[in-house]
Amino acid sequence: LAVGGAQAAERTPFQVRCEDSISKTVSVLSSQQNGFTINNQLPYRALTAKAGNMDNRMETLGLTVTKGLYKAKLGGPVLQDAASGYECIAPKVEITLNYSPVLIYVGNEFAPGTCAYKEILEHEQRHLKSYTENLARVEKVVTDALNKRFSGQPLYAPSGTAMSALEHEINGTWFPFIRDEFEKGKLEQAKIDTPEEYARLGKACNGEIADIMARRRK
Repeated sequence: LAVGGAQAAERTPFQVRCEDSISKTVSVLSSQQNGFTINNQLPYRALTAKAGNMDNRMETLGLTVTKGLYKAKLGGPVLQDAASGYECIAPKVEITLNYSPVLIYVGNEFAPGTCAYKEILEHEQRHLKSYTENLARVEKVVTDALNKRFSGQPLYAPSGTAMSALEHEINGTWFPFIRDEFEKGKLEQAKIDTPEEYARLGKACNGEIADIMARRRK
């Protein structure tokens, strides 16, 4: 029995060919960071509506808008085994991550060059920095997970289906995983918009922001 077990664990000639003669798997992850543009045309009420903050009574004086983007380029050499009707592919997976071009809104109640405008813009740039840091974190998490999954192991499938099996795995498993990792960045974003921070902005510039808001509410 022991001998039979040992033989069963041995690699078939096809596995030997797949694992030893085709290039090892590669997963590359690159990210690019885009700059930002500033829009100073919308009133704070429009920004509040855009941010969906109407319910919790938080007024949105500035807003940073972007979203996580990801795409995959797949390939790799394929070997056939006529005897078993199977094939193997050494997956080459290249994932590109980035955020869409960042748009920073500052309410049009706050004129460029004023202390109030500068304070609000600085607050929004903290959000921008948080997005940048999240992108670096997502890149590392996804790279580690992909390397663990495709660590030099070929993917076996019935002949003619290995590439579609790889695409199915990327779309069905990896894209949701990446999307969820991007979403985790929202927790850090929320830490920037605290009641304390709103109170600080209210007092900033000798109360200039609070005064402008009070006039607009009338």
